[in-house]
Amino acid sequence: MTQIHFPRPLINQILQQAQRAEDSEVCGLVSARGGQPVRCYPVANAAAQPAHRFRMDPQQQIEAMRQMRERGEELFAIYHSHPDAPALPSATDLREAAYPDTLYIIISLATEGTLEMRGFRLQNSNIEDVDFVVD
Repeated sequence: MTQIHFPRPLINQILQQAQRAEDSEVCGLVSARGGQPVRCYPVANAAAQPAHRFRMDPQQQIEAMRQMRERGEELFAIYHSHPDAPALPSATDLREAAYPDTLYIIISLATEGTLEMRGFRLQNSNIEDVDFVVD
């Protein structure tokens, strides 16, 4: 299993975003510099049914990517939440995973009293678990 070092402030930011929108899937991007995650870019969920699906707002996604380039950062991870499902990739998540070199992070709010956050590499319908080491 691959291990990825992840700064606690970024994890906290992603988890707080998921908690604030407990009935809808949240989504966004994480950038890195030198292979280390450095910044979180929340992006609005523009899906028709945000409780069960995420689709990043195209304009906000383009703007986040522009800001990354200007700051000398690269795309590191794409995250979204599952308000009432486990932190596992759904069939839709696998089908729509368009960035094979990017980490996919899923946050589950379906666990009683705690949030679960897991990372995956999704390539050609293969799922590889990634272990977070919190810095």
